[in-house]
Amino acid sequence: MLKIWGRLTSINVQKVVWCAEELGIAYERIGAGRAHGVVNTPAYRAMNPNGVVPVIDDDGFVLWESNAIVRYLAARHGHGTLSPTDVQARADADRWMDWQSATLYPSVNPVFWQLIRTDPDKRNVALIESSCIEVEQKLAVLNAHLASHEFVTGKTMTMGDIPLACTVNRWTKLPIAHESHPHVARWFATLRARNAAQEIVGLALS
Repeated sequence: MLKIWGRLTSINVQKVVWCAEELGIAYERIGAGRAHGVVNTPAYRAMNPNGVVPVIDDDGFVLWESNAIVRYLAARHGHGTLSPTDVQARADADRWMDWQSATLYPSVNPVFWQLIRTDPDKRNVALIESSCIEVEQKLAVLNAHLASHEFVTGKTMTMGDIPLACTVNRWTKLPIAHESHPHVARWFATLRARNAAQEIVGLALS
């Protein structure tokens, strides 16, 4: 059985769990990270020397890095669905997964840490404000793309949608004003209604 190490409040673990749920994969999730500990044990570091979550063990195949795990699970269990068979469609999904990790989330994360995990008297207001501007600019890019796409690669959901949806889920829950991005809102409403997303979208930020 697939084993997933990580706490569900981690956005990177959420990607992997959502993907597994979409694909109907039986799995065991083992709490790790923050209050769960585990990540600094020798056994865990042998699997992931970075000491972060998630990590999977798929019948002896150990893999870390959340987007790589999503790609692996989609290729193994969702070839032709979450993992497109057409090489250009698959590259398109890859592109949006990379954009999530390299462009969008680095702007969302400072706001999350400042508002959720930093004491109010220690918050960096200037950092929050500048990061919010960056996030809204980047969401405008996604919104323009989704004006002509039902999902990020076209008419069907792929692996490319999952990391983005997890990020938008976190962003929309932050206690700040949000600009209107109607195409992103439409796309996210469709994804968050999926059965595989229910546990993740129902989580409170922590």
